[in-house]
Amino acid sequence: MSGSRGSGTVFFANCNLRCVFCQNFQISQSPEMHAADALTPEGLAGEMLRLQDESHCHNINLVSPTHFVPQIVEALAVAIPLGLRLPLVYNTNSYDSVSVLRLLDGIVDVYLPDLKYSSDGVASRLSDARDYVEVSRAAIKEMYRQVGPDLVLDDEGVVRRGMIVRHLVLPGGLAGSRESLTWLAQEVSNEVSVSIMAQYYPAHKAVGMPVLSRAVARSEYDEVVRVADELGFQHVWVQEPQASLHYRPDFSSKGHPFEPGNASNG
Repeated sequence: MSGSRGSGTVFFANCNLRCVFCQNFQISQSPEMHAADALTPEGLAGEMLRLQDESHCHNINLVSPTHFVPQIVEALAVAIPLGLRLPLVYNTNSYDSVSVLRLLDGIVDVYLPDLKYSSDGVASRLSDARDYVEVSRAAIKEMYRQVGPDLVLDDEGVVRRGMIVRHLVLPGGLAGSRESLTWLAQEVSNEVSVSIMAQYYPAHKAVGMPVLSRAVARSEYDEVVRVADELGFQHVWVQEPQASLHYRPDFSSKGHPFEPGNASNG
C-alpha cells in the first residue's frame, strides 16, 4: 500500500469500536485531544489534494472512516473536480453497515478490512461490540462483492483496486484465527488476499489484563500462518515477530505518529 512514496493516511477520531488494546487509542477513544484539528469537508478535500500534489502519495488511505462517510463523500465531491485522481483506500475495522457500504460502490478503490474475532463474547469483552461477528462478516462479503478477489497493481506494484483482509493474531488464541480464516475461505473465497499481522503489543487497557499483557508468541503466529496455508490461501502477507516494535504510534504531538522519535516505546 505504501510503495516508494507512502500512503496518504487520514486518521479519523472516535472509532466505533472500543478495543482495549487499540494502538491508536489517543484518537480513537480520546477524540477531545484533537478537537482543534477538526476539518470541514472542504478542509478534508484540501488535505487529500495536498497529499497528492505535495506529498506525492500513492493513495488516500482513510483509517476508521465508517462514521464519517457522509463528510468523506462531500469532500470527494469537492476534491475530484479540482483534480484528485488517487485511489481511495477504505481502511476499516469491518464494523460497518452494509447499506452504507453499498453507497460506496464505485467510490472506494481498495478495501482494507479487519477480521478481528470469531466470537461475539470475546468481541463484546475486548471491543464492546456484542454483534461483531455477524456485522463484520456481512460487511466483508459486501466489500468482496464490489471489488472481487483480484488485486490490480500499478506500474510500481502498488495496489490500485481490490481487497486485502487483515487478521491480527492475539495472545491466547483470543482472535479465533482458525475459525475466522475458515469462514473467509469457505464463505467468501480463498483467492482473496490476506494479511496475517504479528504487530500486537499490549497498549491502552490491555497492559493490565493478564492474557493481553504479553506479546504474541512466535509459535502462536506461525500456527495461524499454517492455518492459512492449509485453507489454500494463495496470497498471504506475513510479518516478522519484530513487527510489534515498529507499529507504535504517538498522536500526542505534531508530526506523523510513526515518525522516528515520535513513536511511543511504551
